[in-house]
This record gives sequence, C-alpha cells and structure tokens, in this order.
Amino acid sequence: MEKSYEASTAEGTIDFINMQDLAEEAEKVIPKGGYGYISSGAGDIFTYRENERAFNHKLIIPHILKDIERPDTTTEIYGEKLTAPIIMAPVAAHGLANVAAERASAKGVADFGTVFTASSYASCTLEEIRAAGGDSAPQWFQFYMSKDDGINRDILAMAKRNGAQAIVLTADATVGGNRETDRRNGFTFPLAMPIVQAYQSGIGQTMDAVYGSSKQKLSPADVAFIAREAQLPVYVKGVQSEEDVARALDAGAQGIWVSNHGGRQLDGGPASFDSLQIVAEAVAGRVPIVFDSGVRRGQHVFKAIASGADLVAIGRPAIYGLALGGQMGVKQVFDFFKKELEMVMQLAGTQDVAAIKKAVLRENRYM
Repeated sequence: MEKSYEASTAEGTIDFINMQDLAEEAEKVIPKGGYGYISSGAGDIFTYRENERAFNHKLIIPHILKDIERPDTTTEIYGEKLTAPIIMAPVAAHGLANVAAERASAKGVADFGTVFTASSYASCTLEEIRAAGGDSAPQWFQFYMSKDDGINRDILAMAKRNGAQAIVLTADATVGGNRETDRRNGFTFPLAMPIVQAYQSGIGQTMDAVYGSSKQKLSPADVAFIAREAQLPVYVKGVQSEEDVARALDAGAQGIWVSNHGGRQLDGGPASFDSLQIVAEAVAGRVPIVFDSGVRRGQHVFKAIASGADLVAIGRPAIYGLALGGQMGVKQVFDFFKKELEMVMQLAGTQDVAAIKKAVLRENRYM
C-alpha cells in the first residue's frame, strides 16, 4: 500500500465517451491501491465479467410507428420524484477516489435528482453527507451490522436523525470475497470510517478485517430487528434466488435488492442480471426491486427495468466520475446514463418508465 495516500482533488467537467473510457482515465488519478480496491472483483473475476456479458442474454426489440417523442425517464419512490430510475449504490470510502469524498458524491447525485445510498463504511459522517445533499434530497442508508445490538441501535438512530428514508441491509458480505488484487497491492484502508467508529476504525485494516468486525451470523431476525428499530422500509441486498426472496419478505423486508456485490464476493456465482427475472417473478410486485452490478450502459438500465427492476443502482462509474471531476463528474455520469436511456426508449418505442416495464425482451439464442 502507498505510504502516503493522495486521492484526487479534481473538480469540474470531464470529457468521456463511455464508461470504459472513464475507468481508464480514473486509473490515472486514483492511487494504485485504491483503484485496485474499487475496480477489482473476486477470484478469477468470472462473475465480475459475467455481470456485463449477461446483459447480452436478452435483446431489446426496436419498435417503430409508436408516436414517441421526448421519452420521460422520471419515476417515483416513497413519494419522491426521481429524474430517472437510476440511483447511487452504496460504495465504501469515496475518499479513496477524491478528497471531497461522499460530500461531493452526495451533492452531485442531489443535483441530478435521485437517491444517494450512503455506505456504513463511508469516509464522511452522515451529518456531512446529509448537509452536502441538502435536506430535500432523498438519501438511504446501507447497513453493515455490528455484533453489538446497542451499537446497531445507535447507528440506526443516527441514520434516522439524518433523514434516511430506507435502510439497506447488505447480506452478501458476511466475509470478504477473495480480493486477490488487494493482496497483491498490500491494500489496507488509509481512511477512517466515522459512521462505524464504535466497532471499526478502518485505518490500516484489510477488507477481511473490516468484514470480520461486523456481524457474520445474519438471520431473518436481523431484518425484523432493523425494521422494528428504524421504523423505515428495509431492503435486503444480495438477493439472487426465490428462497431468499421468501426468507427476506417473511422477515419483514419491504424491498429487495438484486446484487452480487459487483462480482466482488462469490466468484463463480451467477451474473446479477441472470438472477433478476427469477427474483422479480418471486417478488410478484409485492415490494420494490432495486438492481445493481455490471451496469455500464443505458441499454443495461432499460433491460433491468424490463426484467422487473424498479430502480437501477450504479457504483463504480459514479466513483470514477468523482475521481475525475468531483461533484460535477458524478452528475455527468448520471446524465450519461439518462441520455443513453432516453435514446434507447425512443428506439424501443417506450414513452415512459411504465412502458419500459411492459416491454418484452427477446432471448438471444446465439449466446
């Protein structure tokens, strides 16, 4: 790991054509250990690669003569109108990418007009994140539970105090994935984790140590505990099977988050997109579904919504935008996805998000 970690200080507009360009440019400004942590996957990175490839398993059918003009990407969640069905996924330690950290990310996401999901392992306090986004900006809180329920109550109370509208329990990271890039780089966290300082300092810790300090033995009782203590909708993140849908909903979850942690946890597991339709059929419209992992195009957003997602979360692209342009870079990344989504909607003959949900994708028989 670098002896002196120097994150980017960039702030301003950035120039890029697509997300691959953005990642390549971000690698030039994020220190090696930090970039490796952000960009890498687990093991042989099979699942990481499949996350993007799997979108090609389904094809968008172009439709003509549908009387479509200026497609409307807006949607709503909990009474909040969002600019697009695209939200910020919880990502740890934005300070690895830019010294302005979550303050800049939250501001950029608020400027775009969508949900910012703050990670338990953020580089900033929830007070700082709330102040940066503004009181009217929708924010959710992603929760890594402590082994101590007293600490858990305190953190949930902090999240409520700072305006969280939902709690996202990440359930697929009870142990660190096989992050070989981190080991090669000797990566340990150079930054504090103020939200969870009662049980994890962050500084000098490996990812295994960070996860080891949180609660590993998660059960349906934990979902019920969070719902009871927070009195907010609880999303269970990391769901990829019908059985886990039933387990989460029976425990009181009011949202399902389909994710494989961006290919960073169980290598050899299914692509997140390949799990989405299975999960959506099991949910059967009972609660909202959020989807993430591998989203790099407006086409991916369209396919996810057409396959059952209500909202699509992006992670790495926003962090790369943060590294290269701070608050403005984050907003530009969201603008990119919105613009591509509008183009796809026009060509697919879908006027609004409700129409995307009714769109029928074609199986790609040649994959």
